[in-house]
Amino acid sequence: MKNKVIYVDIDETICETPDKPRVYSNAKPIKENIEKINKLYDEGHTIVYWTARGSRTNINWYNLTKKQLDDWGAKHHELRVDKPYYDIFIDDKNLRIEEV
Repeated sequence: MKNKVIYVDIDETICETPDKPRVYSNAKPIKENIEKINKLYDEGHTIVYWTARGSRTNINWYNLTKKQLDDWGAKHHELRVDKPYYDIFIDDKNLRIEEV
């Protein structure tokens, strides 16, 4: 695979954040999924973590999220916290973490 720019969701993709409403500070890493993304990073792909944390509340979760990624060993080139809130995302280039 040619080196690609890969956007990766955070909650329920590389960590579990089951609380409703979500308590991001309680998120637990899914090590197997982080390892999958780290492998893509190591292969030379550009990894951008992209989250909707705060998209409805206008709370800036960047610092907490960046610390979590670093603490969990989630390799990445960029963290973006500007993902819009949505229920379904339809796109021709999407993969579920199970497909990586």
